[in-house]
Amino acid sequence: MLNIIVYGPGCSRCIETEEVVRHAVEQMGIPAEVEKVNDPIGMAKAGVLLTPAVTVNGLVRVSGRIPKEDEVRGWLTVAGAADR
Repeated sequence: MLNIIVYGPGCSRCIETEEVVRHAVEQMGIPAEVEKVNDPIGMAKAGVLLTPAVTVNGLVRVSGRIPKEDEVRGWLTVAGAADR
């Protein structure tokens, strides 16, 4: 199961990022846990300096912008293959 975390304080860009990620996971039908972290200390511990940010299995995949859905699908495909 993939562990995906969306980081952000709750701004509209962060909400949109979470929606994009959840939609990609749902469309791909892969087992993944999607979490939302809006705590500044949690963001700092993860090394996130700009939000919104997304990590997949602990790796920061994007920071400071909203990812495109096809970009998220690419991360999930690679992470899913490595997870097997």
